[in-house]
This record gives sequence, C-alpha cells and structure tokens, in this order.
Amino acid sequence: MGILLITHNMGVVAQHADRVVVLRNGNVVETDTAHSLFDAPEHAYTRALLAAVPRLPEHASTTVAEKPAGDVVLELDKVGVTYPARRGTAAFRAVDSVDLTVHAGEVVGLVGESGSGKSTLGRVAIGLVQATSGRVSVEGQDLSSISATRLRTLRRDVAFVQQDPATSLDPRLSVGASVREPLDVHSVGTPAERRKRVLDLFDAVRLPAALTDRFPHQLSGGQRQRVALARALALAPRLLIADEPTSALDVSVQAEVLDLFAEIQRELGFACLFISHDLAVVHQVADRVVVLQSGVIVETGPVDTVFTSPREPYTRALIDAVPVPDPARRRHHAALAV
Repeated sequence: MGILLITHNMGVVAQHADRVVVLRNGNVVETDTAHSLFDAPEHAYTRALLAAVPRLPEHASTTVAEKPAGDVVLELDKVGVTYPARRGTAAFRAVDSVDLTVHAGEVVGLVGESGSGKSTLGRVAIGLVQATSGRVSVEGQDLSSISATRLRTLRRDVAFVQQDPATSLDPRLSVGASVREPLDVHSVGTPAERRKRVLDLFDAVRLPAALTDRFPHQLSGGQRQRVALARALALAPRLLIADEPTSALDVSVQAEVLDLFAEIQRELGFACLFISHDLAVVHQVADRVVVLQSGVIVETGPVDTVFTSPREPYTRALIDAVPVPDPARRRHHAALAV
C-alpha cells in the first residue's frame, strides 16, 4: 500500500517516509529521498524547517543555572478528580492525589501520554473543573472556599491558552475585540485606554495593528495563536495555563511562537503551567517538568535532569518514543532488527 503522509512533524517524516515533498505557498520547493533531504537539504526553506525542529538533548547542560524560586502562585495539594458514572460507564479516576506547585516567574512543563490527565489538571488549576478531593490554591486562596466575588477578582490574575485558538476565539468578533473583551468584562480603564492596551498587546506579540479589525478565519494559525496569547496577557496575569499551545502549528511558526512566549514570560515574570505531549518543546521553554502517568505523578525535577537522566521507566519510554528528525536513526534500528 502506498501512503501519502501529510504532517508538520519532521521527526515522523524521518521515521516513516521514504521520499519527502516540501511544500511552501502551494508550490513544491524540494523533493528528495528522506535520507538525502535530511542529510543535505538544498532549498533555504527546507533548511529553515529542519533548523526550527526542537530536539531533546543527549547530555545534561553544565551551563544552565537553576532559577531562584519566587512566591508560590499555584499549589495543588493531594488533588484528585473523578468523573462520575453515566450512560452505563463506570466512574473514572482521571487524577489521583497530585501534589504540584508553580512559583512566580517559573515555567513548569506537564507531560504524559494522551489520557494521562494533563488537560484535566490544567482545567482544575484555573477552576474550570472542580477537584473531587484535595485542595487547589491560587495565590494562597483556596478555590473551593472563597466567595464568588473573590473568585471573580482572582480570575483576573489567571489566564488560559488553549490548543486550538480557532475554537477559543469568537468567530463573530474581530480579533481586536476578542483581545479587548477581558478588559471590557472587568471594566479596566476607559474605552480609549482599552484600545491603546489592545494595540500594545498586538505589538508585544509581533502582530501589525491593521489585523485588529480582521476575524479569526482571516488569519493564519500562527497569527491566531499570537492573538490568543495577547488575549491571555490582556489583564497581566500572575498565572498562565497553556494547554498544548503550539501542537497545531508547523515547526517554523512554532519556533517563532515559542521564542515569543519565552521573551514575554521573562519580561512579565508570570508563572506558567505548560502542558504538552512534545517533550522537546517542553525542554525548550520549561524550568521544571512533571511527568504524569494515568493521573499520577511519577517523576519531577529540573527539565534538563529529567530528560537526560530519567529515573522512572515510564519517563524513559516517553523519551525513547519521541520521533527523531534523523533518518540515520531509522537505518540504525533497522540494522539492529536484522
């Protein structure tokens, strides 16, 4: 059977493809065998794509200094989430007794396979899903016991970036109006000050002011993700939950968004829980990493240490399963199999 495999994941291409066609703006810019294309790409666009692919390190870095811990912004204490039985299905324990903290100025990566409970924890942290056991605190406030008024105020300090901005942005609103909406809801400043804030945010995420009047469907995926980030930053949050924010982007756009995210995070100093199945992306942006398996934390530590010297077999299995953008690895494994 012949297969046409369409993907932006260059590791998957290297692992499975025999021949590669590189497309840009509807035109074929290069085609070659996988081995030749990865070893010696001829077109500048192909070289840029391969250079943008995030890679896991093979050895721990000796130059990265540990970031000093700030105040605790998010704390999960023995948190559990059980989805009730319905329509003949049994109750499901999605998260079990999770302890997790995120400090001011820190990015904590949350990784694990699909169904491990990553997104559930992200929604618990922001109050979209209620924990069935344990305690969730944001800036020292227990989400289960504070008043509705206080919760509304607290939510000004928490933002959420979803995986697909096309579904999280209102298609009936211009993207400028979507970014302004949190300011309107919380009555921040005068209308003129809100308009200026929107323009400042567009400038911060490297988008031209002319795009503010466009609608989400008129923007590219990378532009929509930048709009989603601008909206999340509108109220200058203390805590940002990012749930697979770059998984739908091609590698070159992903690299730009990740660089932008890191720059803004350093500048504003917000705490971030960065949820992703892409370990190389997490290594690029996170200070610490938490590994989740079937709703239970199995390993945590500095991102460089965990990814180069994992203690747990499950973490090692996750690392070994990462598609590597190097067809030579496939040749090596094939030779070993023979």
